[in-house]
Amino acid sequence: MSEATTETARIADQLRRAFEGEAWHGDSLFQILDGISAEQAVSRPIKSAHSIWELVLHISTWDNVCRRRLLGEALEPPAEENFPVVADSSKAAWRHALEHAKHQHIELVKVVEAFPDSRLGDKVPGKEDEPAYHTFYYMLHGLVQHELYHAGQISMLKKLV
Repeated sequence: MSEATTETARIADQLRRAFEGEAWHGDSLFQILDGISAEQAVSRPIKSAHSIWELVLHISTWDNVCRRRLLGEALEPPAEENFPVVADSSKAAWRHALEHAKHQHIELVKVVEAFPDSRLGDKVPGKEDEPAYHTFYYMLHGLVQHELYHAGQISMLKKLV
């Protein structure tokens, strides 16, 4: 890792580690997803829980939402985008879902790296009526936590399928 010199560079590094690898805690999201088949991803070993596939789509949605918020959009995803339904459970659709997740992540990291530290304390667009702590700094650190939380869920589901 190169020495990060800005806070946004450090946050981008944490997002990369959570998603791509070299995370302090262990395997990253994509290390956990490695080798999971479409059949495994769509299965529901815990009937009341989301599938691995649904969690990947959910993570992709929130990477996109946070990227767009950093670019100034006041955005709240509709319920059908928050946890999208898996309509096509083919191998090709699973590969597409994984590539889409990678693409959303890469685009998010680019925007985070370019985001000025001086704006980290600004309120997130559309969150002006939320508590004062709902800043870009809060959102970005929350997003790292979000990816790791769902990576842990996926890790447990992977053991069950």
